[in-house]
Amino acid sequence: MKKKNLPLGYDDFRELREADRYFADKTMMIEEFLEYGDKVALITRPRRFGKTLNMTMLREFLDITKDSRDIFDGLAIMDTEYAGQINSQPVIYFTLKDCNAQTPKELAAALCNALLAEYSRYYSIARDVSKQLAIFPKFESIYHKIYDGTAALTELSTSISLLEQVASELYQKPVILLWDEYDTPIMSSHQYGYHEKISAFIANFYGSALKGQQYLGKALLTGIQRVAKESIFSKLNNVIVYTILDKEYAAYFGFTTREASQILEYYGYTLDEGVRRMYDGYHIGGMEIYNPWSILNYCKIGELRPYWVNTSSNSVIRENLKNADETFRQDFETLVQYGEVEVALNLETSYEELQNNATLWGLFINAGYLTVKEKTGYELYIIRFVNMEVKDEFKNIVAESIGSDGGNFSRMVSALARCDYEKFFANYRNIILSCTSYYDSVQNSGQYENPYHMLTLGMMISLDSLYQIKSNYETGDGRADIRMISKEPAKRAHIIIEFKCTEDVELGAQDALEQIYEKRYAEGVRAEAPEGKILCLGIAHFRKKCAMRHEIV
Repeated sequence: MKKKNLPLGYDDFRELREADRYFADKTMMIEEFLEYGDKVALITRPRRFGKTLNMTMLREFLDITKDSRDIFDGLAIMDTEYAGQINSQPVIYFTLKDCNAQTPKELAAALCNALLAEYSRYYSIARDVSKQLAIFPKFESIYHKIYDGTAALTELSTSISLLEQVASELYQKPVILLWDEYDTPIMSSHQYGYHEKISAFIANFYGSALKGQQYLGKALLTGIQRVAKESIFSKLNNVIVYTILDKEYAAYFGFTTREASQILEYYGYTLDEGVRRMYDGYHIGGMEIYNPWSILNYCKIGELRPYWVNTSSNSVIRENLKNADETFRQDFETLVQYGEVEVALNLETSYEELQNNATLWGLFINAGYLTVKEKTGYELYIIRFVNMEVKDEFKNIVAESIGSDGGNFSRMVSALARCDYEKFFANYRNIILSCTSYYDSVQNSGQYENPYHMLTLGMMISLDSLYQIKSNYETGDGRADIRMISKEPAKRAHIIIEFKCTEDVELGAQDALEQIYEKRYAEGVRAEAPEGKILCLGIAHFRKKCAMRHEIV
């Protein structure tokens, strides 16, 4: 029997089903949505975890203007008591995923595009019974401005609540509002520096649609970050938020172990240890979840490599990582060294409090770069890297946070893994020279060695399969800045790195190398790892200048 094609590129439920693509049945999410008594609910999940597909699935099942029985035939929801509710409610669905605008004017145009389909759909219905709708003239006026793309933010601020009223009055039923990627405009307004200019609009746009709305039956929002505690949402206190810590909806975003095993087997692969190490590791609501985008791409290409390609979702993380304080840096070092760390964690992202470390860790969790292992106390959690694929992505975030790129990092760590030390340093120097904001961050931090230290740790994240990496590790008669014990000493040397920050970088590099000898760091490594050579690296920096001295013992 011919196998079904993979659903890569399909995020619309109807299109996927009509194309007869492979589908992991997530339709029991509809039952949970209908059973829960939430007026307004928000589900936060990382990018490419099936948010849009699930939202369009809910739309197709509930929308009274559609006939969807054929595309739900054979799926689990049709064997429940809720099958009779198919196509029984007026639904408003839209996504703001393309509203990553750089200015308020661009945001207004993007919102017009996002709302146009639903406005056009309900306008064509309302026009035939316009005399029965007292609100129709106002609705028609805003529709034409949305259609022309000329509606201003002030005119769009109540556009969703107006659409809710029209849809409800047309069918004499409360509306189901499905709002996908709701947080994109908020994140972009912070990224491009115009959030203060539109804060009143944001409050009205979201608040009028979701709070005290008599025409609204239920609303479901999805996004990457939760921003409900931000001041603009201070009056929007009716949102029930389901994060990665909650068991509700846990099985419906990403692949469960059973689903991952089934799809791999269907396409001729197995859920072996290599797949687990690369794509498993998300701990959501007590369940082990696999990255669906990566599993699908692996089924297509058949190579264990990163597929979770970076998009714009890490822009806020990148900017705030650049300014992280000493406590965060120390916790980050612990994370790199031991694979996990206990931290205070806040998943309720307030952009006015981003320098709070608990909030910064929450950004990483929500975006899918780290996951929670367990809760240890009030707001205290043990967090860890998710898997090998995400470690590679994390390395890119660290690179971008200092103005470099992941390519330079990859070339540098690859050279180090091959014991090509001259190429390693050449790439290291290129990174320092390419970091346009690096000198300022060092100058303003008051901690001249630490930024370089954290930079190097970030670059070493993807090498933990080859080395046991320790930072500020007690060895010999002192603490080496970075100590890397090779897991295969016959193939590659152990490494000791010592940093200095001094105006005379050539002399500083030599001093750093001599400190390795004076403090007997190599003897400490040799006591722990008797076999293999040891590469001793002294690296000195001053502003954008750097120098290196190395010897192999």
